[in-house]
Amino acid sequence: MLLDTASLYFRAYFGVPDSVRAPDGTPVNAARGLLDFIARLVQDHRPDELVACWDNDWRPQWRVDLIPTYKAHRVAVETPAGQSDEEEVPDTLSPQVPIIEDVLAALGIARVGVTPYEADDVIGTLTARATGPVDIVTGDRDLYQLVDDARQVRVLYPLKGVGTLQMTDEAWLREKYGVDGAGYVDLALLRGDPSDGLPGVPGIGEKTAAKLLDAYGDLAGIMAAVDDPKAKLTPSQRKRLDEARDYVAIAPKVVRVAQDVPLPDFDPALPREPRDPAALEALADQWGLGGALQRLLTTLQA
Repeated sequence: MLLDTASLYFRAYFGVPDSVRAPDGTPVNAARGLLDFIARLVQDHRPDELVACWDNDWRPQWRVDLIPTYKAHRVAVETPAGQSDEEEVPDTLSPQVPIIEDVLAALGIARVGVTPYEADDVIGTLTARATGPVDIVTGDRDLYQLVDDARQVRVLYPLKGVGTLQMTDEAWLREKYGVDGAGYVDLALLRGDPSDGLPGVPGIGEKTAAKLLDAYGDLAGIMAAVDDPKAKLTPSQRKRLDEARDYVAIAPKVVRVAQDVPLPDFDPALPREPRDPAALEALADQWGLGGALQRLLTTLQA
């Protein structure tokens, strides 16, 4: 099981009241919510291995170099060239991220992030390396591209907390979008994605993109049709796709998750006992997380 950790703690932050606080008054709603999410996921799905995948670089420069608008609307503070931009994050969430890191370390739950990559890229690489079934837990539809029935890779998309999950397999993708996992990249870059700052091809929405992919197979097939006078593209579609050639040439490198990230050595095994019980007890006392941690430990030991 691979967790898109930031996606989940953002959801926890907005789903758990900020009245949930540590003894010193610090909000810990994201931290407590994430721990409860993990406990529920382990209880319901019993993975052998669990990895909390991390955004070491939420907006990698190599993606921005290709498409400058990539996640630009999420930048809180522009930083000098060569330094990572700061992401706009709620004031009471940022202080909770180090708490989450410390608690995961004391528990012994693997946390893996690599610079200059996003958690999506870590997930893509771990999925590519996997020799057995993979469940990816994320609220980010970008990762639908990794769904692969033949390799038993599916995305568990939270609809309400993590108790109600959309089990995303190829049949669901075809029903919803008319594509399989591999085709989702082409669909996403054609229609665009405002949440990631991807412009898409003007005039090509989701339904049109799906129809074009159904007719011509993939992005390369669609662009070949642009150059084929006999292809049954409308004049408007042909013109818009022709004008978008530069974007279409580079967008796949931005949208497609990396599968060759140089990962550090780590132990993905789901721990049954905390790695550092003393540190965990101290964190539980300091941040008022005793109940959530006890629920998680009980689940791990079941």
